[in-house]
Amino acid sequence: MRKPQLIIAVVIALFGIISFYSMRSENPVTGEVQHVGGITPEQEVALGLQSAPEMAQQFGGLDPDPNARALVKRIGNEVSRNAAAKLPYQFEYHLLADPETVNAFALPGGQIFITRALFNELENEAQLAGVLGHEAGHVVGRHSAEHMAKSQLTGALVGAAGVAASDPNDPYRGQRAAMMAGFIGQMVNMKYGRSDELESDTLGVRFMSEAGYDPRELLGVMKILEKAGGGGKSPEFFSTHPNHGNRAATIEDAIAKTYPNGIPSELRKGDSLRSRA
Repeated sequence: MRKPQLIIAVVIALFGIISFYSMRSENPVTGEVQHVGGITPEQEVALGLQSAPEMAQQFGGLDPDPNARALVKRIGNEVSRNAAAKLPYQFEYHLLADPETVNAFALPGGQIFITRALFNELENEAQLAGVLGHEAGHVVGRHSAEHMAKSQLTGALVGAAGVAASDPNDPYRGQRAAMMAGFIGQMVNMKYGRSDELESDTLGVRFMSEAGYDPRELLGVMKILEKAGGGGKSPEFFSTHPNHGNRAATIEDAIAKTYPNGIPSELRKGDSLRSRA
């Protein structure tokens, strides 16, 4: 009696899987073959530009200090210069006025933000380059496009699970199956979120080094973030962000692979930011 619904569930699942795995794109910066659901860089740019004003408003709008805003823009353009030459993104860097929320984030296509609260905690230009390089890594890694494609696949599989488990004698059975499938999918996607953060840390090391900044200063940023988080360690399995110890280990490994003979003397910390806080 359940054969028709099983066939429908299989069709839904297969459609989602085929759609996900058939749409691949090679990233010219990372060399990674990615599943991005047919989302183009141009669509990412449009989505980021559309979302940027509302996101900025949520953090108090742009910071009123034009010199600080110009510094963020200058260093941001330095760290993304090489990547921008290979991808059709419009990198724009914004300092937000929020003095309380220690945060930085990137929208698809190159809109990158850092709050005044985090800016004030940074010690030098190299640390700022590390933060902005990390966020540029999310853009270059096309993490938003990957997440959208994975969400579409997860939605198809959750729907298939609900259809397959549905029972006219137990109207909640399909709902329970879909909820369980959704929970599993959420855990899987959180793992991918942690992987994205580690990849962005590695790319941050690369981008800030290419711009002439000492990548060891990114380790100082990890200490700042840990302090801002109160030093608490929530279970990493249930978090989209790796704990700071794992991130620091990833950064150290990236530095060692990039400079096996030691950090070149010409890489710099840059000017102090304390006078701008």
